[in-house]
Amino acid sequence: MSGGYIWRVIVVVVFVTLSLLADVKITKEQADYIAKKVWQNEGALQDKYLVHWNDGEDFASLGIGHFIWFAEGHTEKFREVFPLVLGFMEENNATMPKWLSSKTPCPWNSKIELFATKAKNDKQYLELFDFLKQNMPYQAMYMSKRAFDALPLMLSTLKDEKTKKIIRTRYNKILYNDNGTVNEHGLYILIDYVNFKGEGTLISERYNDQGWGLLQVLENLDYRQKDRFKAFSDSAKAMLSRRIANSPKTRGEERWRIGWNKRLDTYLYEELK
Repeated sequence: MSGGYIWRVIVVVVFVTLSLLADVKITKEQADYIAKKVWQNEGALQDKYLVHWNDGEDFASLGIGHFIWFAEGHTEKFREVFPLVLGFMEENNATMPKWLSSKTPCPWNSKIELFATKAKNDKQYLELFDFLKQNMPYQAMYMSKRAFDALPLMLSTLKDEKTKKIIRTRYNKILYNDNGTVNEHGLYILIDYVNFKGEGTLISERYNDQGWGLLQVLENLDYRQKDRFKAFSDSAKAMLSRRIANSPKTRGEERWRIGWNKRLDTYLYEELK
C-alpha cells in the first residue's frame, strides 16, 4: 500500500469524522490538505513507518500518528496513546489479532529487538503491521476526534473563568475564520500539535512543573501578533525550547530541536487578506 494511498484514506476519514460534528463543516479539499500534511510529518507518506522505533526513545511508535506504545513495566512519563487508539478500535468493533488488545504491552523492549523481529518477518510483527495498514481509518478518526476533545479537556483542568475564556478564544481563533467557517490550516495545526505533543493537561508530562502541550502553547501565545499561525508556531517553539532546557541532560533532547522546529515551520501560512 503506497504512502499516497494511505493519506487519501485519511482524507476520507477526516472528512467524514469532522462532518459528524455539528459545528464543524469542512470540504473534501480541506480534508485533503490536512491529512497529507499530518502524515507527511509523522511518516513521510511511507507505510514502512507504521511500526517504528525512533532513535533515542524508550518506546515504539505505531500507526499513522506514531502513537506511543510502552513495553511492560515501563515508567516513562509521556502519555501512552496507542492503547487509547486500540480502545477506540475495540469500541468500534474493529477486527484485531487475537494477541492484541488495549491492555497489551509492547512485545519489544528496545529498537534493537523490534528491528531484529522485523528482519525475521516474525508472525507477530507482520500481523501488527497488516492490522495497522488495514485500519488506518480508525487511526485517522481517533486523531481528529482527539483534537476536538482537547478543548473541553483543557478547560476542565482550569479553575479561573478568565483563563478558560482566553484558552477557548485562542483555540477558536486558530480553528475558525472571521466568518465562522473552518480554516483548514488552523485545523491541521490543532490536529498535528495535539498528536505531536499532547494536550498539555497531563501532570506527568512536565519538566520542572512546566508543560509543552497545546494548553501551554495557547497560554503563552502572543495575542498581539496579527499573524495567528506565526503566533502559534512561535509559541510552540518557545514551549519546546523551554522543555529542552528543563529536560534531564541524560535525555539529550537538544538533538531534536532542529527537527521539531522544522515541523513547527509547517504551521506558517500566509493568509490572503
